[in-house]
Parts: sequence; structure tokens; C-alpha cells
Amino acid sequence: MSIELRPATTDDVPALAALWHTGWHDGHAGHVPDELLPFRTAESFVPRTAERIDRATVALHDGEPAGFTVVDGEEVEQVYVAAAHRGTGVAAILLSDAEQRVAAAGHEKAWLAVAPGNARARRFYERQGWSDGGGFSYTAEAGASTIEVPALRYVKAF
Repeated sequence: MSIELRPATTDDVPALAALWHTGWHDGHAGHVPDELLPFRTAESFVPRTAERIDRATVALHDGEPAGFTVVDGEEVEQVYVAAAHRGTGVAAILLSDAEQRVAAAGHEKAWLAVAPGNARARRFYERQGWSDGGGFSYTAEAGASTIEVPALRYVKAF
């Protein structure tokens, strides 16, 4: 499978927002507070994607988005792969690129948040050399307010 990575552009927002919406519900339903779910509509992911687009990298397969990452400082803030591309190596390529971006910015380690119940993601990160750094509360956007979401901080030193 041939994968091309490139910086995301504003033209990618609709496709990445749809991919993020689907992936978020797939990985988070049943693992985050129920009161967060009404704020995670398909429409809500469009502005959230647009706000992050300058920090996003998209993976393309045959010219179509197969996944993306967002890096914010030493945090790998988002890692999403379309369901059709899971298990193909796209996630590992994207995560490796995100790690390189964090390191190139001068950070000695990277971290990301994962829902404790998202066993598939946790296994993937562990296979990629990340380790569980313990629990914390992640502040999630919920309309005009926020909701505290239990999370695990996965870390990787370089």
C-alpha cells in the first residue's frame, strides 16, 4: 500500500472532520461521560478540525484521506485512521511522523491521551513503544463549557 503524507490544508477540512467524527465515536462511545456525546455531532467536528488544520498531517491512499494526526507542542493531540485503513500500517506511519514532528520541535518526549476503555488504541500505542504514564482528567470542549474526561497519558521518550 502506497501512503503519501502531507500537511493538511483547508481543502481537507470536510473529509478530515467526517473521518474524525466517525473515528471518535468508534473509539470513545462507552468510554467517555455520556454528557459529552450530544456535543460530538458531525457538524461539531468541522470547526474543531478547521482550528487544528495548520497542525495536521494527512495520510493519503490513492489521493483520498486515510487518516490524520494533529501535533500541539509535545502532545500528539489527534490520531485517527479511517476504518477501511486500520490494520494496514497507516496508523504506524502517521504516528511515527507525529513523533518526528515532536522531536524536531525540540521536545524529549511526546504524550497523548487515550480513553482507558479503548483497548484497541492502547494495544496499538504499546506496540509502537508508548507506555501508560497514568491517569489524568482531560478537559473536553462541550459547547460553551467543558467536561472533564478520565484519560490515560501515554508517553514516549526519544
